[in-house]
Amino acid sequence: MSKALHNPKDAQPWWRFGMVWMVIGGPALVVVAGFVTYYIAVSNPDPVLQVTPRNAVQERQGITHAPAMQGRNHAATGELPPAVVTPAAVP
Repeated sequence: MSKALHNPKDAQPWWRFGMVWMVIGGPALVVVAGFVTYYIAVSNPDPVLQVTPRNAVQERQGITHAPAMQGRNHAATGELPPAVVTPAAVP
């Protein structure tokens, strides 16, 4: 019963075990993938878009936030927005 479970003469070096390479290989693969991603991001940067502010575009096109505000208010309260009467529509 006093037989040793581990015989030092039969011991193998650590690199002979597949589980060791799985434990080391996973994080090493993530580090390599991170460097590859960094290289791709640095070598191909996104262009900076030159856009005009949204308010200036809306003013030129006559767009206001009124439809969005009406939709938001309708969703929050369940009430329909009041009808807008324009002077041309009144007889």
